[in-house]
Amino acid sequence: MAIKTIGVIGAGTMGNGIAQVCAVAGLDVVMVDISAEAVQRGLGVVAGSLDRLLKKEKISQADRDAAVARIRGSTAYADLAGADLVIEAATENESLKLRILKEIDAIVAPTAVIASNTSSLSITKLAAAVSHPDRFVGMHFFNPVPLMALVELIRGLQTSDATQAAVQAFATAIGKTAIVARNSPGFAVNRILCPMINEAIFALQEGLASAADIDEGMKLGCNHPIGPLALTDLIGLDTMLAVMEMFYAGFNDPKYRPAPLLKEMVDAGYLGRKSGQGFYSY
Repeated sequence: MAIKTIGVIGAGTMGNGIAQVCAVAGLDVVMVDISAEAVQRGLGVVAGSLDRLLKKEKISQADRDAAVARIRGSTAYADLAGADLVIEAATENESLKLRILKEIDAIVAPTAVIASNTSSLSITKLAAAVSHPDRFVGMHFFNPVPLMALVELIRGLQTSDATQAAVQAFATAIGKTAIVARNSPGFAVNRILCPMINEAIFALQEGLASAADIDEGMKLGCNHPIGPLALTDLIGLDTMLAVMEMFYAGFNDPKYRPAPLLKEMVDAGYLGRKSGQGFYSY
């Protein structure tokens, strides 16, 4: 199937980023959020991002204007009726996502593909909310979407080969590289990344090395662009704790237990950049 019209649910950081890359690739986008203010804010972020690309001479004025014109903001799910693919990019809350997916399912054509941008929730469980679970898939984009080359495609138990092929072709069309993972807590990337970060926190807790030296070691020794502790500050210590607790419960394996220092810092309100204090001060 050819995917030409995209619906995006959520005009926040992930949603407006997905809308931008689709519009730049020449696809028509309907971006839906609950309030007109949220929609306008999302459209403003896209316009600002494209203006920066224009200033850096990465795109032309004509391409910038065409991309902006391809995105239509809306507060009505009914406007998704003509979409070939709808990507849900709402807050990482299972009950909210299930409710949204039911609303999308009631509007779109039976041939449309529905995807969730979840980074942690079960694709198989989310698929059960729609009437054609074989046409449901996980599409985990990475932040910031316009800059990050990867899309993680997650197959639920019910996802068909045709659905996987369609979203793989779509990912290529918008300039992304897709990797495919089975439905499992954390999928592929976060399954590897988050325990590594957790181990760095254990190392700090044990006094193995300072935060700065741990980060410097991983940057210079492993060629990482940012150290694991600075990355945790960027992600949010509360988010990292939630992911590790989800792994611990999902796998029932003690190797995924969150570092006690991580728990204690979250209890103290040291959440990283967003609170001004994490492993570093901001």
